[in-house]
Amino acid sequence: MLETVVVETGRNPTGSVVWLHGLGADGHDFEPIVPGLVSPGGRALRFIFPHAPQRPVTINMGMRMRAWYDILQMGGGAEDAAGIREAQGALEELISRQTRSGIPHHKIVLAGFSQGTMMALFVGLRRAKPLAGILGYSGRLIAADLIAFEAPLYQVLALPAATGTVEPAPAQAVVSALERAQVQLHLQQLRTQLRRAP
Repeated sequence: MLETVVVETGRNPTGSVVWLHGLGADGHDFEPIVPGLVSPGGRALRFIFPHAPQRPVTINMGMRMRAWYDILQMGGGAEDAAGIREAQGALEELISRQTRSGIPHHKIVLAGFSQGTMMALFVGLRRAKPLAGILGYSGRLIAADLIAFEAPLYQVLALPAATGTVEPAPAQAVVSALERAQVQLHLQQLRTQLRRAP
C-alpha cells in the first residue's frame, strides 16, 4: 500500500484528485498547489499525493530514489515493464480505496508530473471504468504499443496550457502518439494560439 499525503479542502469531499509526483520527488512536491486550485470555502475535494517507492534508477547510476518504475534509458526504448505493472497495481488500489470511501470513479481525477504523468496516462487510459479526467504535465506515453490491446476507446481532449499557449512540436507529438496507439481523439475547438514560447 502506498504512503500518501492527504489534503481535504472541506468536510465530506465529493471528489478526489490523485496527483503523482515526478522522479526523485515525493508526495509533498505538489501539496502546496492545493490552495491555488480550490478557494477557501470552495468545493470539498480530497487531494491525495502518494509517495512512489524507493528504488535504484538506472539512468541515475543506480542511485536509490523515489520512482514509479526504473528508467532504463532516456528517450524511449526498453522499459521497465515489471515496475510499470507494479506501480499500476498500487495506483489501482489507491483509486479503489477512494471508491470504497464513497467517491465514484467518475469523480476522481488522476494527475501527474513527468514520470507521474506517464503513470497517470498508463493507468487512466486502461481503466474499464473511466475517471473524471487525466491531467499531465511534461510526460509521454509509455508502453504505447500496448494501448490498442489493453485500453477501452476513450475520448482524449486536447487542453490549452495555463498560459493559453501550447508548444506546437510537443502538442503534435502527443496527438501523433495517441493516434498511433489507436486512441480516438476528439479535439475541442480551443481558442488557443499555437505558437512557440519565447
